[in-house]
Amino acid sequence: MKGLSGYARSVAARLVLASSSPRRRELLAALGLTFEVCPAEVDESLAAGESPFDAAERLAREKAMRAAAGIRGEAVVVAADTLVVLRGEALGKPADRADAVRMLRALAGRTHEVVTGLALARDGRVVSGRDVTHVVFAPMTEEEIRAYAASGEPDDKAGAYALQGIGGVFVERVEGSPSNVVGLPVRLFVRLAREAGLVLPAFGDAVAPPRPGSGRLEAP
Repeated sequence: MKGLSGYARSVAARLVLASSSPRRRELLAALGLTFEVCPAEVDESLAAGESPFDAAERLAREKAMRAAAGIRGEAVVVAADTLVVLRGEALGKPADRADAVRMLRALAGRTHEVVTGLALARDGRVVSGRDVTHVVFAPMTEEEIRAYAASGEPDDKAGAYALQGIGGVFVERVEGSPSNVVGLPVRLFVRLAREAGLVLPAFGDAVAPPRPGSGRLEAP
């Protein structure tokens, strides 16, 4: 995990999500937070020899900084990148329905990992981390694979499935954070948010007027 050393805290009124993902918006909203949405686009290709786990955190950091660069005024920007990893190979979003079928065939009856890199940017600095969840897929028939791919749900999902949707029918077991599989590990978010200076009253953080030179960043 990469943190902010010697962070100078001050009160800000804005939290920005650098993602267009409806699932991430729903997870942040469920925490009682008010936020803006400002998606950031970066090249999501893995570098030569880069592990998917390192890549997920790197890409989250790049997205956070890209979004922060286009925002005027003080804000905390949260960004994430999720990859499905099977036998060391990263499975991103399928290129088309045929690619979704290929991914689902590979996942069926096997255990894979889901890694989400998460980053919060503020004042040109970034705090980040990653979470890993193991997901056990049930065996799938060819008819099930093709029908699910044709449903359209896998189109924009890493690994070509959605745990919170129809795809959940094919998941036998989740070992770790379910919200990590959906795209935003909430426990990691809370830890990083506190490190970045966000006050989270819903999780017991005290809300008090900031003292000169020692205020906390407060999310509305």
